[in-house]
Amino acid sequence: MMQRMLMAVMVLVILLSGAAMVAAEELKIFIWSEYMDEENMPKAFEKETGIKVRLDLYESNEEMMAKLQAGGVSQYDIIVPSDYIMPSLINLKLIQPLDHAMIPNLKNLGQKFKETSFDVGNQYAVGWQWGTVGLMYDKTKIKPEDAASWSILFDPKKDPGPFALIDSVREMMGIALLYLGYDFNSTNPKELKAAADLLVETKKRKSCMGFKGGVGGKNDVVAGVAAAAIVYNGDAIQAIAEAPDKLGFIVPKEGSEIWLDSMCIPAKAPNAAAAHKWINWILDPKVGAELSNYNHFATPNEAAMPYLVKEDLDNPGVWPTPEIMKTLVFTKDLGKDNRIMDEAWTRAKSH
Repeated sequence: MMQRMLMAVMVLVILLSGAAMVAAEELKIFIWSEYMDEENMPKAFEKETGIKVRLDLYESNEEMMAKLQAGGVSQYDIIVPSDYIMPSLINLKLIQPLDHAMIPNLKNLGQKFKETSFDVGNQYAVGWQWGTVGLMYDKTKIKPEDAASWSILFDPKKDPGPFALIDSVREMMGIALLYLGYDFNSTNPKELKAAADLLVETKKRKSCMGFKGGVGGKNDVVAGVAAAAIVYNGDAIQAIAEAPDKLGFIVPKEGSEIWLDSMCIPAKAPNAAAAHKWINWILDPKVGAELSNYNHFATPNEAAMPYLVKEDLDNPGVWPTPEIMKTLVFTKDLGKDNRIMDEAWTRAKSH
């Protein structure tokens, strides 16, 4: 009897140990919504590595940052932040240095994405996707020539019908600053006040549906609830592919943001080894192309270029022309002046 009990205990210990090992082989990713094939990509990674992927989603960098600071830094293995918030993540030690020996596919990254101002040499980050912010519009309600200026939203005389602003501080404030003829990254208090006042005036108009996440704005235009919305280019291009005669996307002539989102590993990630495997897997040429072909954003993975669909390569909404590139601005980290920007944004949101 005693031998049987001991045998049963040993079997239970082995089973529990096995379960613990299986539980350890899990990768938790905190990422923007609709930023990859949320069903098939995790399955493909699990099939190749045996590591199960779990996703949590966010709609803004600020939401992601707050979650990290509230304990997420030890809950997630991969995050996908935008360029302007990277200095804060590094300075606050919320992300860890990468082990390049575990990322042999790093060689596939385009040269300009190895020399970013916020992380020279990819010490902390590896490019995920890059793109722009622009105006998605309903072509049955707005003419393309009218959509070519931000005045379609900001000038009350050119009321387009229901429209949504983007609920993201740097993109929305930057676009308002550009429209007023100022620097996208201005920290001049008078210029920031003017931009905030413009947003308050715009928000109070009957046609304005308020501030929405890029995906939410896109969905409203698709549903016919909104005539226009400020969105991320890839979100718009995905929708336009389904209704090219009805929907359009443009970067208005005053200019907008060019952005780069990157893969990073939180400082206390529970499975940093799996996170390195994920980064290396995404940098595989065919996987990188599959990602971009799905979400219609441009890839920083140079080796993936031969596998991209021609329609996207020829689409200025995905790969901006040299003329459009001249009007695009990277969002800079403002350091201590972030406070001034945040105060202006709070004014725009609360008034």
